[in-house]
Amino acid sequence: MTSALHLMHGRLRTNIFRDEARQKFVTLLDKTVGTKAIVWDERLTGPFGLVAEYSFLREHDVAKMFPLRAGRLPPSDVDTVVFLVRPEVGLMELVAENVQKEEEQGGRRKEFVLCFMPTGSGACERVLEERRVRGTFSQITCLEVRLLPLDADLLSMEYPLGFKEYALENDPSCLFEAAQALLEIQLKFGIIPSICGKGNAAKKVYDYLLNLRREHQDSEFPTVCEIDTLLLIDREVDLITPVATQLTYEGLIDEVFGIHNNTVKLPSEKFVKQDGGPIEMTNDRKQFLLSSAEELYADIRDKNFNAVGPALSRKAKQISAQYEERHSQSVSEMKNFVKNVLPTIKAAKESLGLHTSIAELIKERTDSESFLEALQTEQEMMNAIDTDRAHPHIEQLIAKKADLTRVLRLICLQSACNSGLKPRLMDQYRRDLLQTYGFQHALTLNNLERAGLLRTQGRTTYSALRRQLKLTVDDVNEQAPTDISYTFSGYAPLSVRLAQLLARPGWRSVSEALALLPGPTLMEEQPAPAAARNRRDTGPLGLSADDARLTLVVFLGGATFAEVAALRFLSSQEDAPTEYVIATTKMINGNSLISSLSEELVPVGGA
Repeated sequence: MTSALHLMHGRLRTNIFRDEARQKFVTLLDKTVGTKAIVWDERLTGPFGLVAEYSFLREHDVAKMFPLRAGRLPPSDVDTVVFLVRPEVGLMELVAENVQKEEEQGGRRKEFVLCFMPTGSGACERVLEERRVRGTFSQITCLEVRLLPLDADLLSMEYPLGFKEYALENDPSCLFEAAQALLEIQLKFGIIPSICGKGNAAKKVYDYLLNLRREHQDSEFPTVCEIDTLLLIDREVDLITPVATQLTYEGLIDEVFGIHNNTVKLPSEKFVKQDGGPIEMTNDRKQFLLSSAEELYADIRDKNFNAVGPALSRKAKQISAQYEERHSQSVSEMKNFVKNVLPTIKAAKESLGLHTSIAELIKERTDSESFLEALQTEQEMMNAIDTDRAHPHIEQLIAKKADLTRVLRLICLQSACNSGLKPRLMDQYRRDLLQTYGFQHALTLNNLERAGLLRTQGRTTYSALRRQLKLTVDDVNEQAPTDISYTFSGYAPLSVRLAQLLARPGWRSVSEALALLPGPTLMEEQPAPAAARNRRDTGPLGLSADDARLTLVVFLGGATFAEVAALRFLSSQEDAPTEYVIATTKMINGNSLISSLSEELVPVGGA
């Protein structure tokens, strides 16, 4: 079976997106005059850290970098100020204020360049005209970067508010950008012959994609189809998985500390002796890069956390055995050991020390009474135990005024696992939450309802879905898993189960279950250009019909690390009918999903 990594590095070459983004950024910088200061929309600094480190920017005359804030820019002796922003009207007010303050200051004349990512906006430019600064810019341009590689098999649009925009605000911008990104993928890797999907967002992206293809009829698509199937998954179809607690190593790092653009900030006191591991110090925290280039991390990141301890122990014994081999070596072998093997052992020891410390920090959380009680509550809900009444644990958390996001995640999970809450229970939770946390949170509750995370009970669907899709599994082997349910210690992420069933035996076998899920079901064939052929056809690639197919799974509204782990698990199976590459609008977890929908009412005249 052709390995997924070979497919991705040898053919799909996901790093092409990084190289392309880097080149577009260089072109933008080289078109501007002299020394430069970049003023960043703060939500773009992390994504661009993936493609252009500061040392690289300095090579292109970037002398200063500032976050986009209200007021006057910090002093800088540069020739050009480049604003790099998302096309959002609210940001234009800040840009206009920065420019006006800079102009009022007088002194050395600077050029101003405004760059939208990924596309411009007429509404934004109108704001600049109203603020009378539109003509101040020597350039208003776009940096059309829609996909950034987080890993060899994982691409992200870095669109953090995508779910909120389409589910709550009825704004399809994110979905149109997703279609544009999929067109770019096909322009690089060929027309994808089979397109499947579930949910309203999936249908919209498919429709946009068809229109874009008509507009690009004259474009030259590659003659070899690298990807066999495109699977579009609307986040609204599976709202259980993102609010449940992920139990893989990488998932728990994200749950406890938050992973942002492949980096995590950890308490510095745990890493005093680490050399070379942290890439940046921030107050009392150290920032670490999490990368599959690190052998140990690649091995343990997708394991259930209960399997991480034994894996670290095995690694420690392996390193020790390697080191002990030196005692039986000749002089020439010892020289080779010191020159070639010892540096590798040192790097492995540093990696082991880092992940042992991270695992200890996570274990402190997972061994706590509050974590275990919450986890038991989640397991009961996912197994449909007493989900139609107020849960004692949730009531206790509200009484203690526990973290509101944590409480809302549990209530949303109960809503999803009960096919909605009974009206009386919904009213009770609403009343208790507002009385305890304040009536300013009424808007957040309303947003959660409108987005579908909280709803009153309609037709009962979860019980049937749980049975037909085998969403809960007893006696999960966390050490040597045989099913994707290991990622949540007994719950199989619905989204990934859909991907698994699509590959084998096919969605027609679960048509009743699909009908219970929200939104339309897509199973479409996409005609390829006459000259195109599948990579399995006889030709220079030499793939046989027995080689694994390749499926691109696109999560619209965000994906969790547990879902990524589950898809990687499916790819790794010896008899896998397909292997997976993953794209998402953004990596999310329950906290970030709830936070994106949270909004406080501000009294008239309040701050």
